[in-house]
Amino acid sequence: MAAIFSFALPNQATVDSTKHPEWTTPIAPFRIADNLYYVGSRDLASYLVVTPDGDILINSSLESSPALIKNSVEQLGFHFADIKILLISHAHSDHNAGSAEVKRLTGAKYMVMDGDVPSVESGGAKDFGYPNDHYPAVKVDRTLHDGDEVRLGGTVLVAHKTPGHTRGCTTWTMRAMDHGKPLNVVIVGSWNVNPEFRLVDKPGRPASYPGIVADYRKTFVVLNGLPCDVFLGAHGAYFGMLQKLDRIKAGAKENVWIDPAGYRAAVAERQKAFEAELKREETDIR
Repeated sequence: MAAIFSFALPNQATVDSTKHPEWTTPIAPFRIADNLYYVGSRDLASYLVVTPDGDILINSSLESSPALIKNSVEQLGFHFADIKILLISHAHSDHNAGSAEVKRLTGAKYMVMDGDVPSVESGGAKDFGYPNDHYPAVKVDRTLHDGDEVRLGGTVLVAHKTPGHTRGCTTWTMRAMDHGKPLNVVIVGSWNVNPEFRLVDKPGRPASYPGIVADYRKTFVVLNGLPCDVFLGAHGAYFGMLQKLDRIKAGAKENVWIDPAGYRAAVAERQKAFEAELKREETDIR
């Protein structure tokens, strides 16, 4: 299984993407399964779900990313203007700063999990971790709640609230077909405790927000309970995307995106990392 990395944003007015060239480096778009396609960069994952009634885009990425995403969509033979619904994994600027531009270009309805709506509509100012990392504020068209369904053209995506990384971090699931076989697709929102976050109260430095530990624990309960065949996430590194693409280039006969074992191992590793960080912080205040 590929290594799983923790991504942190600098606490500044804008994200310096030059520190993460893989965030802005194009990669050839590709089909994952059925009507689900990858249209992101080498690491910032964006997904296109194509339906007869229009398309769904998951993650607008950086403020500069819509042009890259649009080019990827068109390389696949689809039309960017056909995007009717815009979703995100969570309200950090590497996943949602491009939303205003996507809405301007497509008129898509922006649907965001309840806990992330204040961050989105304040342009990041109400984010607990990065209140100085600003991006264009966008009005949310539909506030989502845990378990809500997003339906378009016969495709159903389910929004699972997996909070902690942000208050409204969202893991998306859907069903896809591959050679007549139904597959459970899981797109992990995030499971990381970033270096800027605080899990427990410490004199002079309270927890990032009340209930953050309970939120992370809820997230791992949810993730452990999801059936998964196709393992995806908000960053390509979450699911070893580049390594799997290399396997395809090398002639892999199996569908490399079907990786339930990799998913279970990744969730277990991230849960262990969370518990280790929690123990470290608890020990630090004694």
